[in-house]
Amino acid sequence: MTLREYLHKVASTYDRTAGTGSPASKLLRSAPSVFEPYVPASYIIKGSGGNGAGAFCPWVSFFDPDETTTATRGMYLVYLFAEDMKTVSLSLNQGVTELRETFGGPEAEKRLRGEAAAIRGSLAGEKTLGLEDVIDLGGRPGLPRAYEAGNILACVYEIDSLPSEETLKTDLRRMIQLYQDALVLREDLRSTTRDVITTIKPKETGEQDPLLHFAPKSDDEYVQKITGRVIKKSRKHETLVKRYGIFLADAGFAAGTNVHPRDIVARHDGSDWLIEAKVVRRGNVSHAVREAIGQLATYAFLLYPADAQPRRMALFTEAIGDVYVRLLSHQGIASVWPTEDGWGGSPEAVNAGLAQKEA
Repeated sequence: MTLREYLHKVASTYDRTAGTGSPASKLLRSAPSVFEPYVPASYIIKGSGGNGAGAFCPWVSFFDPDETTTATRGMYLVYLFAEDMKTVSLSLNQGVTELRETFGGPEAEKRLRGEAAAIRGSLAGEKTLGLEDVIDLGGRPGLPRAYEAGNILACVYEIDSLPSEETLKTDLRRMIQLYQDALVLREDLRSTTRDVITTIKPKETGEQDPLLHFAPKSDDEYVQKITGRVIKKSRKHETLVKRYGIFLADAGFAAGTNVHPRDIVARHDGSDWLIEAKVVRRGNVSHAVREAIGQLATYAFLLYPADAQPRRMALFTEAIGDVYVRLLSHQGIASVWPTEDGWGGSPEAVNAGLAQKEA
């Protein structure tokens, strides 16, 4: 089934009073089989016509698992069908449930609109050309209105005049790239502006120092189907942070991971460490090292007083080679990576107890 056929069939057959066992609801749940060829392999795809009672605005969502796996929180991409089924919007949107539970409906919608406007305003003009910053799902109170508030940018289609299949595919690819760009910009805004980006605070743990709360994101494996085969994927960044956090605790460090956008902060013998974790993708060590240098410099400058700068360390998923170890050392940055026996690192890291001496 083509994307065009799928969207049209959902809109023309969906009846919220028919329940979740209706053909249209089953079609929504089959979304992964339709969209998998057109989105990154790691993405989670989910379609829904509601849980129990039928949804006023059924949807098909795409989640980057490093950001979120649910529409209740974080940023995600979603096809939202209007209540009257006359339009469908491919929307870069934001989770509404946690905000509604924390702040209540009106305040949550206000915050969603503020974040959407801030992220939208940070995107380059050519990236937003032709996209809509307002979507109309019918304006019904509750989730539909919150979805409208959470929209950052969208492609809006009339069901009776859907564009060509190639245009739908091109728009989907464009919005996926916009999704990734927006994730980066949101974190820049979070660290450089005040009270623009809302973060749901973790529950109190009773610890005296809330900075040092070790709570990494889930690193559970997830399965993603690809045409003709099934591949098991690992959330490498979260696994790296989790494993290294355990090592730090065993080595006598106090470690925290609830200090977004920083990956890890650690404290030992009076020294504070700012640690940035990087996945080396497709062997591109240079890219990972450059990113680590830039982010460590940015976070140290923006998030710490000039007279209380932290020591800096870059954590990688694999060994980076002597040249890059020396480059980082020249920048005042220690480096660490996993080995068969534990954790290897630069001389600075070994001396500080952040890595193990070679046997």
